[in-house]
Amino acid sequence: MTADFWRDKRVLVTGGAGFVGSHVVDRLRESRRVPPDRIVVPRSRTHDLRLLETCLSVMDGVDVVLHLAADVGGMGYSRTHPASQYYNTTLLDLQVLEAARRAGVRKVVAVGSSTAYPATAASPLREEQLFDGLPYDAHLGYGYAKRALVIQARVFHRQHGLDVAVVVANNAYGPRDNFDRATSHVVPATIRKCLEDPRLVVWGDGSGRRDFLFVEDLAEGILLAAERLAGPGYVNLASGEEVTIKELVALVVELTGFTGEVAFDLDKPGGEARRVVSIDRARELIGFLPRWSLREGLARTLAWYRARPAHEERE
Repeated sequence: MTADFWRDKRVLVTGGAGFVGSHVVDRLRESRRVPPDRIVVPRSRTHDLRLLETCLSVMDGVDVVLHLAADVGGMGYSRTHPASQYYNTTLLDLQVLEAARRAGVRKVVAVGSSTAYPATAASPLREEQLFDGLPYDAHLGYGYAKRALVIQARVFHRQHGLDVAVVVANNAYGPRDNFDRATSHVVPATIRKCLEDPRLVVWGDGSGRRDFLFVEDLAEGILLAAERLAGPGYVNLASGEEVTIKELVALVVELTGFTGEVAFDLDKPGGEARRVVSIDRARELIGFLPRWSLREGLARTLAWYRARPAHEERE
C-alpha cells in the first residue's frame, strides 16, 4: 500500500527545509523511495506562500501536498506575536488549500498543533474536545489559526471535494530543532542551557505532565496520514509517553553531564498541571506507533547539537 500510494507522484512539501519538514523529505526519499526530482521544496526567501499566485506556481504537476509551513516559535514568541502568528499562518493555510483545489491536487495533509485545544480541556486531549473552549492564552493567535485549519479542511472538502486531512502535532523535538534562546521550545532550550549555562532555572515546580514526540516519529505519522487518513479527518500525533517536566529536566541533566545548580522558579508559570494527548484515534485509523522513547530521542538530539559545525553560530 505504501509503495503504491507514492509511485509516480510529485510531492510538494511546504516548510520542507525547516525542522519537521526536512525530516519528512528524508523519509519520502528513504522509506518511500520518492526520487528527489519529484519532491518540491519551496524556500521562504524566494516563495512567499501567503500569496495565491506563488502557491499556484509551485503546485504545477503536483499530486500530493504535505503542508507544514507556518509562523512558529516558542511560548515567548507566541505571547508577544499573536496577531502576526494568526495572520501569517491563516494566510498560508488558506492559500495553500485554495491553490491545491485549483491545481487538482489529489491529496493534502496539513499539520496542525495541539495548542489549538481548549485550555480547560481534560487530559489526555482527544479530537472531539477541539472546539470545546478557548485555547491557552499564551498560544492564542497560533492556537486559533491551527484550530481554523481543521475547519478549512472541512469546508474545502464539502464544497470542492478536496481530500485534505489534518494531523494535530504535539511537542515535537529532535535534530535540526530551533535552539534559539528567544524562540525555542522546552527541550532544545533545556539542552542548550545545560551545555552553556552554569545554572539551570526551570519555570514552575516541575510537576506539570507532558508528552514529547521525536521528530522522526512525527514525520512518519504525516506520511501515514497521507496514505491512510481520508479527508476531512484529523488525528493527534504524540508520543503516548507521559513525563513530568522535572523528569524531563533530570534526563537532560544526565545526558548532558550538567553539574550546575538546577532551580525551579515557583514565581514563574509552569503551565497546566497535565497536558498530554491521546493517540488512540491515530493508532486505529493510520496505524501510528511511535518508535522512539524520550531517552533515545533526547540522546539523538543532543548528539546532533554537539556535532554541529564549529563555525555554525548557535543563535
